[in-house]
Amino acid sequence: MKIVIVEDEFVAAQNLERMIQEVDGSTEILAVLQSVEESVEWFSINASPDVVFMDIHLADGDVFSVFEEVEILSPIIFTTAYDEYALKAFEVNSIDYLLKPIIRQDLERAMNKLTSLTSQQNNRELVSQIMQSMHESKIPYKRHFLIPNKDKLTPLPVDEIAYIYTEFKIAKIICFNQKTFSLDNSLDELMSQLNPAQFFRANRQYIVSHRAIEDMSIWFGGKLAVNLSMETPERIIVSRARNRDFKNWYMDNIL
Repeated sequence: MKIVIVEDEFVAAQNLERMIQEVDGSTEILAVLQSVEESVEWFSINASPDVVFMDIHLADGDVFSVFEEVEILSPIIFTTAYDEYALKAFEVNSIDYLLKPIIRQDLERAMNKLTSLTSQQNNRELVSQIMQSMHESKIPYKRHFLIPNKDKLTPLPVDEIAYIYTEFKIAKIICFNQKTFSLDNSLDELMSQLNPAQFFRANRQYIVSHRAIEDMSIWFGGKLAVNLSMETPERIIVSRARNRDFKNWYMDNIL
């Protein structure tokens, strides 16, 4: 199987290439492309590979603009940090995706699904449908949560939330005033309801509010330690693979 990777983060590309080889040692990585410009040039002069792994956000723009310049006939597997509500668009249109940070089990699922990816429909049309579906599937972000408390429901404004973490499969909401609330929802469910300009899924255990971040520390192995304006049960670490996504999110949403 011949594969092309479109990914502008060197470490993320290396990790993906390594995992692909671990899942299927017979694969051949034809190219690792780091930008929209480089991708347009490569696909303009080379034969189509068996599959393309594409990061959605590249340094010089989003990868969808590649399809405006060249026709790509290969099945596409997107790598993305989009929220859950938007990911449904990929499923509807039979193009697979991998949610960052990528884990081996998800990669195996995607590669096993390759045979069912459509080869009858033009990728340009599919990408257009994805963008339309993502636009139509957007729902208003919550401004309040209703927190059950005995026989009452307590309104909690989202702006009061400093961070959310999981403890024994229960979501713990910590507010700026130090109040703590519990919800049965998963972090995936909560993140899909929160404005991504205000909140970031730092890792599998923590969602942090932009307003709660005091500073960041360089951590071991290229990771980031996120320091909040209040104490947390443990250090909040952003992986090396999501380091850039986090910093871009933080800088893009400074008021």
